[in-house]
Amino acid sequence: MVQSGTVILKKGKEHSIERYHPWIFSGAIQESTGSLTDGCWVEVLSYKGKRLGFGHYQKGSIMVRMLQFGADELGEHFWENKFRQALQLRKSAGLPTETTNAFRLIHGEGDGLPGLIVDYYDGVAIVQAHDAGMHEDRHRIAEALLKALGAGLQTVYYKSHGTLPGKLRDEHHNEYLSGMSAVPHIVVEHGKKFYIDWEEGQKTGFFLDQRENRRLLGEFSAGKTVLNTFCYTGGFSVYALEAGAQVVHSVDASEKAIQLTRKNLELNGFDAEKHSCYAIDTFDFLADKHHAYDVIVLDPPAFAKHRDARHQAVRGYQRLNAEAMKVIRPGGVIFTFSCSQVVDRQLFYDTIVSAAIQAGRQIKVLHHLSQPADHPVSIFHPEGEYLKGLVLFVE
Repeated sequence: MVQSGTVILKKGKEHSIERYHPWIFSGAIQESTGSLTDGCWVEVLSYKGKRLGFGHYQKGSIMVRMLQFGADELGEHFWENKFRQALQLRKSAGLPTETTNAFRLIHGEGDGLPGLIVDYYDGVAIVQAHDAGMHEDRHRIAEALLKALGAGLQTVYYKSHGTLPGKLRDEHHNEYLSGMSAVPHIVVEHGKKFYIDWEEGQKTGFFLDQRENRRLLGEFSAGKTVLNTFCYTGGFSVYALEAGAQVVHSVDASEKAIQLTRKNLELNGFDAEKHSCYAIDTFDFLADKHHAYDVIVLDPPAFAKHRDARHQAVRGYQRLNAEAMKVIRPGGVIFTFSCSQVVDRQLFYDTIVSAAIQAGRQIKVLHHLSQPADHPVSIFHPEGEYLKGLVLFVE
C-alpha cells in the first residue's frame, strides 16, 4: 500500500485512537497534507507529530477508518496477515466443522478492517466493501484471501454495488475477482443444507449471523406450530422442521424469497404437508390470526439504517411485536430480533416492554440473543454489536 498523505489531529483528539477506536470524524482533524482522494491510504499523526497509525481516507462524517494502530510501518503482507488472524479466530471458535462450512471471515471493525465484509461459502468468498478504501483495494484483498485460505478457496466474488457510497455505487458493478462458481451453491449449517445465490440474493446470499439462534429455535419447536415471518431463505423454518415441528408457516412479502424457502425445504427433504409458504406482508398475515401458533419468529430487515429513522423504527418494532403477542397461544414463545445498528440493546428491550404493555400479555424473558462468534465485536468499538434478540415466554 502506498500512502497518499498525512492527517494531523487536533489536540486531545488522539485519545480515542490511542484507545483503538477505529473512526476519525471530520471535526477531529486539524489539517492534512498530500494529495488526498477518497479511498487512499493516509498516515495519522497527533498534534505533536506522533504517529498513531494508518487508515483509509474518505470525505464525509467519518473521514478516516483506521486499519493499523501504532508507530510501525505498514507491512508488505498486511492484508494476508489480517486474513490469517481472522481465520485463526474462527478456528478458535470451532469454525468450520464437518457439519458447518459457511461462516463470516471478516466482520468489519470486529476484525480490524472497517468497511470490509467477507463471507465464506464452502470454497467461495464474497467480498463486500462499504467504503471507497476497501473498493480501491479490492484486487489486493482478493489476492491476499487466496494466499491466506490456500486450497480452501477457489472463487472470490465482489458484491458491493448496493453498499458503496454515492458515485462509486453507480460506476461499478459486481464481478468475479478470481475464479468462477455455479450458483446457486449448496452449503451446510449444523447439518442442514441451504442454497446460496450471491449474484441475485440479498446481502452476500445468506444471513450467517442467525446460525446459533436458528439452532436454539429447534429446542423450542418439537411438536409445535411455528410461524417464521420475514423468512427470506427459510432458515428458521428448516431448523423448526428438523426438530420435529408439527406445522411450520413461512411468510415473506417477496415472492422470490418464498420460492427460495420452498427450494431449501425440498433440499432438506421435508414434507410439503407440514409446511406452507405465504407471499404476503407480515402485518397483513397476522391481522386475522388468533392463538394460531406456539412459536413465532420475528426477524425483520433493519427498520432503521441511520439515526434519523430511529424513532420510526422503534414504532415499527413495537407494532410488530405487539401484534405477535396478541395472536400467540398462551404458553407460546416469541423469537424477536432487531438488526438495526442505531437501535441499541437497551432501546430494543424497552421497545419490547412497551409492546407487551400494548398487547396486555404477561411476558417472561428466557434468553438474550446476539450475533455469533464469527461476527466479533471489538471491545473498543461497541457499535459493532448490531444484532439484538430476545426469546419471550408469553403467558
